Amino acid sequence: MKKTILIKPLITEKSEMISEKENKACFVVHRRANKIEIKNAIEKAYNVSVVSVNTAVMPGKSKTRNTKSGVVRGRSSSFKKAIVKLAEGETLDLYGEM
Repeated sequence: MKKTILIKPLITEKSEMISEKENKACFVVHRRANKIEIKNAIEKAYNVSVVSVNTAVMPGKSKTRNTKSGVVRGRSSSFKKAIVKLAEGETLDLYGEM
């Protein structure tokens, strides 16, 4: 079974801020993907050159909900995040210009 390395771009206020200031992009990636696989997948998918890749496993968070039958406790899934630094002058079009 082949794993999909790039799951989706991570679009948050913090990721938008670092993409404007530092020419970086954030992605949710497969848990077992290493930095070399992530670099190759982004270069192939977006046709850009990657300078460096930093990864972090983000822990799941506890969630509670109040319902008629009482309090329901659950957990959101943990995921692996990759912050990718692009070469000077390179940009990623995550939104798809129309």
